Amino acid sequence: MSKILIVEDNEDNWQILSRRLRRRGYDVVVARNGKQGMDMAKTEKPDLILMDMNLPLVDGWEATRLLKKSNKTRHVPVVALTAHAMSGDRDKCIEAGCDDYHTKPVELTRLLEQIEALLAKRVEDLRAAQRAATGPAPSGEAQPTA
Repeated sequence: MSKILIVEDNEDNWQILSRRLRRRGYDVVVARNGKQGMDMAKTEKPDLILMDMNLPLVDGWEATRLLKKSNKTRHVPVVALTAHAMSGDRDKCIEAGCDDYHTKPVELTRLLEQIEALLAKRVEDLRAAQRAATGPAPSGEAQPTA
C-alpha cells in the first residue's frame, strides 16, 4: 500500500481528499502546515506528497524546494495543489521542484491518474537505481527485466 502525505491547511480539503484516497487503498497522513509537512516527509517516508502551495509557517513553494534539496526526501514525487490557475503557474510549481501540478477544486479522477503515473515512475526509477548499484549480470546470465 502506498503512503501519501497531504500537506494542506484547509480542514475541509484534507478531510475530503484523505477520505477519498483511503477508499482507494492508500495509506494517508496529513500535515497542516509547511513546517509540519517537511518534518513528516522525513519521519513518515511517504511514497508521494500532495502539497498545497499556500500554507502557513512555510509555504508550499519553499517546503518543496527544501524537500528536493534533502537526500532523504528528494526522490519523493510532489504534486502541487493550488488554486493558482493563471498562465505560468504550472511552470512556477515545476521550477520549485514539484513533479506535477493540479488545480483546485480537485478533480479526483485526474488527480488519481497523476498519482498512479508518478508512483509507477518512482517504482521504475528505484528498480533502475538498484540495477545500476548491482552492476551488470555476470557473463552468461540474463539481465533482469522490469
